[in-house]
Amino acid sequence: MSLEVTRKENEQPTPATGGHNGNGMAVLQSMATTHRLRLNPNTEHKPESYEGLHLEFSPLLFSSLERYLPPPMLSLSRDSKLHYMRDIILRYSPEGERTRVQKQREYRQKIISHYQPLQRELYAMHASNFFAPSFLKAINENKGESFRSIMAEPTQGVFTFEMLQPHFCELLLSEVENFEKWVHETKFRIMRPNTMNKFGAVLDDFGLETMLGKLMEDFIRPISKVFFSDVGGSTLDSHHGFVVEYGVNRDVELGFHVDDSEVTLNVCLGKQFSGGDLFFRGVRCDKHVNTETESDEILDYSHVPGRAVLHRGRHRHGARATTSGHRVNLLLWCRSSVFRELRKYQKDFSSWCGECQREKKERQRVSIAATKQELLKREGKPAT
Repeated sequence: MSLEVTRKENEQPTPATGGHNGNGMAVLQSMATTHRLRLNPNTEHKPESYEGLHLEFSPLLFSSLERYLPPPMLSLSRDSKLHYMRDIILRYSPEGERTRVQKQREYRQKIISHYQPLQRELYAMHASNFFAPSFLKAINENKGESFRSIMAEPTQGVFTFEMLQPHFCELLLSEVENFEKWVHETKFRIMRPNTMNKFGAVLDDFGLETMLGKLMEDFIRPISKVFFSDVGGSTLDSHHGFVVEYGVNRDVELGFHVDDSEVTLNVCLGKQFSGGDLFFRGVRCDKHVNTETESDEILDYSHVPGRAVLHRGRHRHGARATTSGHRVNLLLWCRSSVFRELRKYQKDFSSWCGECQREKKERQRVSIAATKQELLKREGKPAT
């Protein structure tokens, strides 16, 4: 099976974090010409919290990068570390992108200053009210076997599990409906989730960014660290959170694509619907995104309200037509700036790309066969 895959990307950049001068300038100046991160993180180091600061990039980005700072930096003040990391980020962030980030901040602030939330309970993380008890228990235990105990893995790298309580689904659905009503009444032009979905809303845009950041950091990242470490699962530091809507007078289906994420969380919120199955067709790197699908990579999945699907962003997938009713899903694209930077220098993706794995196995097979033939030849035995 070969299908043409589209790269499903944001229409707006994910906000990112910044800082100012502090103490430790002598150390900073001595490193001024070599602002670099360590290749491997200091796993023993506990990063600072950058929440509550007025930053141009996400606080989670700085907390994640801090573990990669040179050893002399780790004992300096938070301001010094912030200044150092910000310089690195700005070096890799084009001016045009920084301008878009600033416009995005202004756009969100304009919405938040005018929109009146309906369900204020949603805007802070209330784990016991939001999540299924089995999911919370596994997160609190924070062990691979605990996560495995609540999960099914119908095909390699796609995990499904009970996650959201009906109460949370109802709250979020009513909040989205309230936001869409406000958009209609005020004729405010909103950005849709991505280039492929024409219905739905970006939850980060109307105040849910902090809550979704906690969802990623405290609940999705621990799981991703265990199951998706090969694509930056342990260093997730930014997200794009949104809902999509399917049904009559809405989007009907979604074409074959990969996400602009390292790890994707997809949870059905409801309502009553038929059809709309997800279909998965194997994980691929950029080079192999349109290669054939192997039989063991084929999976069709039927949505169940409250049940989550967690997979790599590079896992090719799509959504079949919703034939009746109204289906709404919560999507959280989780990203790792560290993984994205390191990926620029990688040439071998066989740890996660299915086609790269097959090519590697074939090279090994050919090499073993050639070695065997050479040994037989040396021993004077006929080659087979």
